[in-house]
Amino acid sequence: MIEKICDILESIPATIVGGVFLVASFVLSKLGVGIFVDPAWITVIISGFPILASAAKKLVWRRGIEKISSSLLISVAMIAAIAIGDLFAAGEVAFIMAIGEILENLTTDRAKRGLKKLISLAPTTGRKLVDGKEEVVNAKDIRKGDLLRILPGEKIPVDGVIISGESSVDQSVVTGESLPVDKAVGDELFCGTVNLFGSVDIRATKVGKDSTLEKLIRMVKEAEDKKAPMARTADKCASFLVPAALFVAIVTGIITKDISRAVTVLVVFCPCALVLATPTAIMAAIGQATKHGVIIKSGEALEKMGKADTIAFDKTGTLTYGRPEVCDIVALDGDLSENALLALAASAEAKSEHPIGCAIVACAKQRGLEISETSSFSMSAGKGVVAKKDGEIILCGNENFLSEHGVIPDEKAVTETQKLRNTGKITVLVAKNGRCVGILALSDVLRPEAKSVVSRLAQMKVDTVLLTGDNRINGEYFAKKAGIPQVCAELLPEGKVEKIELLQNENKTVCMIGDGVNDAPALKTANVGVAMGGVGCDIAVEAADVALVRDDISKLPYLKKLSNATVSTIKFSIALSMIINVLAVALSVTGVLTPTTGALVHNAGSCFVVLVAALLYDRKF
Repeated sequence: MIEKICDILESIPATIVGGVFLVASFVLSKLGVGIFVDPAWITVIISGFPILASAAKKLVWRRGIEKISSSLLISVAMIAAIAIGDLFAAGEVAFIMAIGEILENLTTDRAKRGLKKLISLAPTTGRKLVDGKEEVVNAKDIRKGDLLRILPGEKIPVDGVIISGESSVDQSVVTGESLPVDKAVGDELFCGTVNLFGSVDIRATKVGKDSTLEKLIRMVKEAEDKKAPMARTADKCASFLVPAALFVAIVTGIITKDISRAVTVLVVFCPCALVLATPTAIMAAIGQATKHGVIIKSGEALEKMGKADTIAFDKTGTLTYGRPEVCDIVALDGDLSENALLALAASAEAKSEHPIGCAIVACAKQRGLEISETSSFSMSAGKGVVAKKDGEIILCGNENFLSEHGVIPDEKAVTETQKLRNTGKITVLVAKNGRCVGILALSDVLRPEAKSVVSRLAQMKVDTVLLTGDNRINGEYFAKKAGIPQVCAELLPEGKVEKIELLQNENKTVCMIGDGVNDAPALKTANVGVAMGGVGCDIAVEAADVALVRDDISKLPYLKKLSNATVSTIKFSIALSMIINVLAVALSVTGVLTPTTGALVHNAGSCFVVLVAALLYDRKF
């Protein structure tokens, strides 16, 4: 009941009402207008009751020194001011504290939609094979050892092993790989991944909570629970502020025999400027970042980004664009030019829906080449395509596919193919009329700014590491191009989490940047997670602390500098508020300030801190 009342009183509308009545109390007192009830009472009730409740709760439930909090000091000052009849002073300290609470809540509230979206990826049904017949069942009813059939376009409901059939599977949700992976009998499939082309029968190996996708969901939940809220600076300081304030107030009252001076000491000792220092600086920094296309979700993220000394990059969609493009054309037939080879392959792949085929066709169109109509077309899932053009049989695929159709690549073709693969590229062999005539190589594309970003981070004494689900050759190739010295490849989501935890155990403050569903646990586990917000998946964006709106990783050095400046501003504001407090206490002890004027000085100090923080909004980085 009390918590519900506090929630209502701490709301923005209620706080605004409290502020209006506080202003009314001040204006009426200056005009000499007396009314039956001082309007400041409304402010004390609205803004003061939650503070009293918080202080009482901490006194009862916390242990040792943790019982002492900033809310306790505010409560003591408020009660003392009420006791001597200075309601404005009581209402003012309560109102400033309420404003600080609202500002902090605005910077730390975080949506939970990402986890719900991740959960929605889990398939709800599957095709169970019973006595050779298909039976659609609830995914929860599938047991280990059950036989299942997965048709093209369907999500795989459990982890399993293929017992018949071949296909290509989009498993980016789990591994982050940019291209579909060819699967055959004996290969493992992951829950939540998508079967693209061929129909396959699988035997369930991991079901329910043991499946890969469920583990991924569980890791995100656990990482979210580990995220402790940022400790409030005012509460940290309260352990010595409260005893100091009470001691100075009591000594002042005893020596001067003036209770008003003692109350003034308590009023000016209240850490309201201290409470405002952190959230106002964070609000200004968040506003500054938003102008530059960087969405920061919490003050904690901003603080920790400033301390980050290691940045872990995902590869696909982060360092690279996450789409294959033709990068090499090797003509093995002297009578065939590069463009002629590309046009031949594009004509064969024109009716293909596979990403590799689409990339070949797109490259031919970009070069303005003519793509001929084929009289027949067939595709073998995960292997290649066969097409007929002007009576000629054209094959596009891997070595095994060509061999199955009686085409044996010569030594030169094998050497060139291996050379291209050693640089992390995907190869497609092209054959015409029973002879291998060329090779097309495709590769993901490194973002042009990647190398300069890594270089600038190195200048800022920040280490970089690449965490990828791709194979080691591919990972090392792109890491070398970007200038990243350390590579961890072939990682499932839990592998990325383990690597980040390993770095954290070495006392590193880790920032993880990624874009896919498979990156969500790592983004949550890292001290601060940064997601590619443009083409990045919603789940990664929700799991992260920071989102890059335009997928511009060149904003990382800017984000680091902004975070450093914010932490410096907060420290300066805290120091400034402490100096103001010390001077105000000295003036209170000597009787220069009364509870009312002390409250005004106290308010002016709080406003000054807000002004210092606001300057951060327009600072150039």
